[in-house]
Amino acid sequence: MSILVLDLLFLIIGLIGLVWGANLFVSGSASVAKHIGMTPMMIGLTVVAFGTSAPEMIVSADAALNGIPAMGVGNAIGSNIANIGLVLGVTALIATIPVNAGLMRLEIPLLLAVTVLAAVCLWDYRLTYIEGWILLGSTIPVSVILIRHARNTNKQSKTLGETAISVENDVEIPDLSVWKSILWLVLGLTALLGFADLLVSSASNLAEYMGVSPMVIGLTIVALGTSLPELAASVTSALKGHHEIAIGNIVGSNILNLLAVMALPGIIASTSLEPSVISRDLFTMALLTLALVIIMWVKTRIRNTSQGIGRVIGLLFIAAYIAYYAVIFINNS
Repeated sequence: MSILVLDLLFLIIGLIGLVWGANLFVSGSASVAKHIGMTPMMIGLTVVAFGTSAPEMIVSADAALNGIPAMGVGNAIGSNIANIGLVLGVTALIATIPVNAGLMRLEIPLLLAVTVLAAVCLWDYRLTYIEGWILLGSTIPVSVILIRHARNTNKQSKTLGETAISVENDVEIPDLSVWKSILWLVLGLTALLGFADLLVSSASNLAEYMGVSPMVIGLTIVALGTSLPELAASVTSALKGHHEIAIGNIVGSNILNLLAVMALPGIIASTSLEPSVISRDLFTMALLTLALVIIMWVKTRIRNTSQGIGRVIGLLFIAAYIAYYAVIFINNS
């Protein structure tokens, strides 16, 4: 068996292992949080939110520790592109996604602000130690603001007697004993660390073999693989009829990717980036983000439009995602 085939096999095993490890880690940590008295809503907003971003964070940190921090930055940007272009697009094909006007008051402005902050940090084609800490430090106040807003919104919904499905109703926490919960948490974290290292090393070898930069591999294969938990969660929610939470999950995940995931490569090792990061990748991410914001604004402001993001918009997002991959392939062929 050739080295190329082995690297491809290890890459696939790494991606599958990351998804498996993330599921174990989220289930175990959510069950532990339940045992120490956290409410389901708080578990959903904290443990589950950070747990589903664990693959991206660990892969980015591992890439930086292995001397290829650009792959970690590419992973963060590529994951955001995949979340909107692929995850939201596929979910919209399954069921029309209702647009929650409440997201326009806080979550969407925060996403736009974080996107601008990330663009400023990368504008000189570098991500420095200080910029990494600025991004990571911003995670704490942003998370506190989002959690408080979600708690207040949840209380108001109950007071008004609304029937909207909250995070509390959507979180499925396994019924595990304390020790089994801890075991799942430890096994999940160990799997994430091990499979992340396998993924990074095989992706690095493939990049060298194909003659492309690790950044490109991070933007494409690695980003797609680490976005699988979000895709699985969104599709599962849509099939269960809980498709209205898809946009909120994607917005929250994209904020975490830019603040926590992208920060780690800069903190571990100052990162030099290719010019295409701004002209192609950051531009595509910002364009898709802006398109989502405009669509949501139109759906919530203009009454004579059909409410929700449906199949046509979903297909357009998927087409944009495929076009982005085509541009990368053409530029590196």
